[in-house]
Amino acid sequence: MKKIVFFDIDGTLLDHEKKLPSSTKKAIQTLKENGVFVAIATGRAPFMFPSLKKELDIDSYVSFNGQYVVFENEAIYKNPLNQSELGRFLQDTATNDHPLIFMNEVTMKSTTHFHPYIETSMDSLLFPHPEEDKNFYVDKEIYQSLLFCKEGEEKFYFENFPDFDFIRWHPYSVDVLPKGGSKAEGIKQMIDRLGFDLKDVYAFGDGLNDLEMLKAVGTGVAMGNGVPEAKALANFVTTDVSDDGIWNGLKELKLI
Repeated sequence: MKKIVFFDIDGTLLDHEKKLPSSTKKAIQTLKENGVFVAIATGRAPFMFPSLKKELDIDSYVSFNGQYVVFENEAIYKNPLNQSELGRFLQDTATNDHPLIFMNEVTMKSTTHFHPYIETSMDSLLFPHPEEDKNFYVDKEIYQSLLFCKEGEEKFYFENFPDFDFIRWHPYSVDVLPKGGSKAEGIKQMIDRLGFDLKDVYAFGDGLNDLEMLKAVGTGVAMGNGVPEAKALANFVTTDVSDDGIWNGLKELKLI
């Protein structure tokens, strides 16, 4: 029976220094040699991981936490944010002095020329502060926005924007997604296309944006460095990403 494994990027495929451990690269190669289908499931935009896709020779992925799904380099599912709600959101965030980033599949733009929260958050992903373009959302499909505020300050938006979901990924930044959008939904779109049974679907993750995914698949694996919520939901917990976490997890599953 054909099997498929989805891998998160940050803290799962990439270690704490945003590097790909050699044991992880070897594990992915062995997995593919064993006839297992491999895909990425990430909160990142497609333009944020081209070198990783190339190095691992992966051309199927769930990006933007499930809002933009690509199977063998062809987009098969798109779920953009509501444009009029984004306009209202922009007004309120501007009033509260909370900058935004708008992201489509090609690039990202900021609502401000510079903000330290943006710089700090994006630097943790090894990306520079994006250029300013407040109106970037107006004539484009935006699959994810990033809201920049301190922890707790997003509560106002939870209450006032029921069409959006909010997932914090950094002390200064929150992912903004269409309501109900998740990696789990993106994975469902891909496995429906491929005709896989859920019991043959595996996923590795470490963060709050991986919870639905770990719960939805046949076998969910949390990284040793994962948040407590991910470890609680997973079928089992492997070692830290920097301690051969992917290799050890796939060994445990008898996939390599």
